[in-house]
Amino acid sequence: MELLGKSKNELRDFCVGLGQPAYRGGQLYHALYAERKFSVQAISNLPAALRERLAAEATITLPAIRQTYASQDGSVRYLFGLADSGADVRRKSGPAAVEAVFMPSSGRQTICISTQAGCAVDCRFCLTAQLGLIRNLTAAEILAQVLLPLERHKPQMAPQTNLVLMGQGEPLLNFDAVMAALRIVLDPEGLALTPKHVTLSTSGIVPGIERLGQEKVRPKLAISLNASNDEQRDAIMPVNRKYPLAALLEACRNYPLRPWEHLTFEYVMLGGVNDSAEDARRVVRLLGKIKSLKVNLIPWNPGELPYRESSAGSIESFRKILVDRGVPCFVRYSRGRDVMAACGQLALLNIEPASAAGAAPQP
Repeated sequence: MELLGKSKNELRDFCVGLGQPAYRGGQLYHALYAERKFSVQAISNLPAALRERLAAEATITLPAIRQTYASQDGSVRYLFGLADSGADVRRKSGPAAVEAVFMPSSGRQTICISTQAGCAVDCRFCLTAQLGLIRNLTAAEILAQVLLPLERHKPQMAPQTNLVLMGQGEPLLNFDAVMAALRIVLDPEGLALTPKHVTLSTSGIVPGIERLGQEKVRPKLAISLNASNDEQRDAIMPVNRKYPLAALLEACRNYPLRPWEHLTFEYVMLGGVNDSAEDARRVVRLLGKIKSLKVNLIPWNPGELPYRESSAGSIESFRKILVDRGVPCFVRYSRGRDVMAACGQLALLNIEPASAAGAAPQP
């Protein structure tokens, strides 16, 4: 049995099935997620006989860290090699891979993780879309992207960890595995992150947004808007043809925000495409009936795609139009651009020279 990715109840049931008391499952759970022990032999509060049996009958499978790329700004892009998963893998050859990014800053670190290998949504300005969908990630593979960077950077850890599901893939198209991982991430007895510090970003999968809103334990929600009308959004985000702006914004208006919560709208600034003053005014009108929100303007990060960055003047003019009309708006510059670790750049690209950020933790 694979232990990583299992809930506390699943681990308790597994231990009971081995003839052990249920609390042994709780010990396993704590060791995996709170203590980040990746070998049953390292879980010293388990009886030696149980450790021997677990070593024979259970596994803790971590993705291989194929390469790390260290940015001049301190960010680290991780390239993880994944195990095959049978018929779920849709590729011509070679093992699946996925990326995550560790971003340290004053008082905190942010980890950006992937939820699918590749992506099926096909946003035209995003390099990840060039990969297509390879396969969904398991809950264990999602969690490992958090656990391994936390362990590797443990000596430099700041007090606060933020987690963003903004890497490869559309989280709401892998809903069950994503939520299984997030329940462990948000469990005070698991990874113990709080919902205020975990954000899931979606391209606008309306049924997934509605489903997420009904979850008892859930992260914050960010919507990738990126356009000011349907024609524009159809051209750069084909998902809009299935879930057009009217349906998407209706789901946003109906989303059950918690008292402390707001919706975040992400807007990638594409020079000459969606960055005009009229675009800004249309965005204000689109978002007018959302109860609590903010807008993050994200300068487009370069790649081999037919787009260009908006000028600093265009970005500032856009921001000012929103702010002057009462819409909280901020410019968010991505980290790790020099090693293809920034928003929209995760496409498994090899950067030379690669800078290793340390060896993988050993079981």
